[in-house]
Amino acid sequence: MTAVADLTLPKLDMTDPGLKGELWHAEMKSMLESGEWLAESPMATVVLGREAGEFFLRTRSAVFPGLLIARIFGIDDGPLFEQIKHNIINVNGDAHRRLRGLVNPSLTPRAANNYRPAMRDILGKLWDDLEGTVEFDFIDAFARPYPALTISRVMGAPPEDAPLLHDWSMWIQRQFDPIALSDPEMIETIQTKVGEFYDWVRPLIETRRDSPSDDLISSLIATEEEGEKLSGVELENLVLNILVGGVDTTQNQLAHAIRLLAERPEQWLALRSDTETLAPLATMEALRFEPITPFTARQLLEDVEYDGITFPAGTVIAVCSFTGNRDPEAFSEPMDFDITADRGKTRNLTFGAGFHYCVGANIAKAELEEGLTFLAEKIETLELAGPVELQTVSGIYGIDSLQLRVEAA
Repeated sequence: MTAVADLTLPKLDMTDPGLKGELWHAEMKSMLESGEWLAESPMATVVLGREAGEFFLRTRSAVFPGLLIARIFGIDDGPLFEQIKHNIINVNGDAHRRLRGLVNPSLTPRAANNYRPAMRDILGKLWDDLEGTVEFDFIDAFARPYPALTISRVMGAPPEDAPLLHDWSMWIQRQFDPIALSDPEMIETIQTKVGEFYDWVRPLIETRRDSPSDDLISSLIATEEEGEKLSGVELENLVLNILVGGVDTTQNQLAHAIRLLAERPEQWLALRSDTETLAPLATMEALRFEPITPFTARQLLEDVEYDGITFPAGTVIAVCSFTGNRDPEAFSEPMDFDITADRGKTRNLTFGAGFHYCVGANIAKAELEEGLTFLAEKIETLELAGPVELQTVSGIYGIDSLQLRVEAA
């Protein structure tokens, strides 16, 4: 066996603030063409291959390194530390199986489908607000308000609280971004935002205990499995997890989908011609081609051997969904964005894999499908009306501004 430390690997700095857009695609294309399935980064060993990525995401010999990240950046108390301790992604073994068993029934595809009428209603009101505008920033008009309003409905919160939910999601999500955590003032802001969310959600939970409704919080309160129920701490942190994973992420994945389609007018026309078939395919293709979570981290609990290489205990692995989603053995013509392509039944790595597969994936996919369906029905043609302002791939690979020019159907 060869130790991973003895290998000469290509270098990839995941924390480079310039790594985005064309440079990001070019860098990763070069990685793929090198034939290597591993790369070296300042904070982790990067796994580029799909099969290896699946292995490290699924192995029981690895955990998400949330507590390690907290320790590295001096987060050892306060609301943020409490949230990290109780985040479902940092809970493992039997405790994790118990939590997933309790929360999964509230987040099935059928449960997510129950919120589709509300999603369509929200999209209709956002469209009406445009009042025939032909040029607008898609982020401001749709991508930012839509997921926040949806998650407020999912939680049973007042719609006027949606901007608060968006603000909390945007800030709390940065706990996974090493560039953001390098700034002590940023950490203090995240601490404050987590505390604000707890102060907001606790009274809402108590209200739902007394007056259940058709929302996620009521569903989680009522969930019981073999006599087990969620504790108050578990409940409030699960709601926070769904918020953090369901607003900023969906906002940016929808924005990337629209950007990709605006650059390919023939595919927009195809989508418009058959939204029932192609909206789900376009959703999965956007998730595959431009994942807003380009890296998913794991830390090894013990020595692990894979493909003749030994990875020692403590090694931090970063599975790259961008390259994993371009595996030619799993996807035909993987370098192309094509919503009409037959991608088979292979699942991309954007939502992760294994026992930490994204808990809110079904709601996110429903939101994306409804968003693409609605917009395709309302917009005849769309094109970019200015440069796209992209964020770094270090955390959530987002878009700050996406100016569109549209012709209404």
